[in-house]
Amino acid sequence: MANSAQARKRAKQAVKQGQHNASLRSELRTAIKKVAKAIEAGDKAAAQAVFQESTSVVDSIADKKIVHKNKAARHKSRLSAAIKAMA
Repeated sequence: MANSAQARKRAKQAVKQGQHNASLRSELRTAIKKVAKAIEAGDKAAAQAVFQESTSVVDSIADKKIVHKNKAARHKSRLSAAIKAMA
């Protein structure tokens, strides 16, 4: 356990920030799942609309360094390719 007042405070801050980061990661996963569900439904127009919304969410979370920018780019690329592959 932390011995100094400063270390106790930093430990509390780390817990709080960890919870915040976890909620943002959850938001990222939800955005990706929404697009995947729209792709599975087979409606290309709806999938593109949801993809546009989720792209901004993915980018903002990558900008905050919750996930690496390359991971965000990979998710966007794969979702985009799946939408383009729809008949």
